[in-house]
Amino acid sequence: MDRSILKKYLEEHSFPIIVKERKKYLTYEGLQDRHAYILKSGIIKTSVISKDGREFNLEYINSLEIVSLLKDEYSQFIDAPFNIRVESQTAELYQIDRVQFWRDINNNLDLQAYVKDYYRLRLMRSMKKMQQMLMNGKFGAVCAQLYELYELFGVEAGDGMYLIDFMVTNEEIAHFCGIASASSVNRMMQQLKDLGAIEICNRRILIKNLAIIKENIIF
Repeated sequence: MDRSILKKYLEEHSFPIIVKERKKYLTYEGLQDRHAYILKSGIIKTSVISKDGREFNLEYINSLEIVSLLKDEYSQFIDAPFNIRVESQTAELYQIDRVQFWRDINNNLDLQAYVKDYYRLRLMRSMKKMQQMLMNGKFGAVCAQLYELYELFGVEAGDGMYLIDFMVTNEEIAHFCGIASASSVNRMMQQLKDLGAIEICNRRILIKNLAIIKENIIF
């Protein structure tokens, strides 16, 4: 996706910027809101809550991006489709009246193309996540989530190793994989340690052998 289109649009307007601190929610699933939000800086997490109260994580977002679905273009207020929580120390987000956003999209061909790409990629990610959940099993799902964390936060640490430069708990990984308890993830993480795939350094995950992780994922 060409984020320069989104950046140019934001530069041409003076949208208010809101700042949220770590673990604060921008919005909750089902809560009515009249705004669309675009992440300016920081890291946020989207999630949904099942009827029995269990949380299922959708994704982390750590770059300039639309973080709330737009839904239809006529309703002034919509029910938020998921929870949005700040995971970095702070996060800055552009707050845009959603009706105005749709009006601007309809009048800007480049922005229209960007939004189409945005939804196409979201659909592809959802399909990929479903495939990983159904075909990989629990161990494979954990490996798939580690690979996703590597793609988002991985930094080279020498000798073919990568540090996931973001603190993520086993409980959070469980919520991404549809696993009921963090203890199950603990066992699988220990298995990956025993295989020489990962190590925990200062509460962060060091990927020592990415190939082992990829071997357990059906892409």
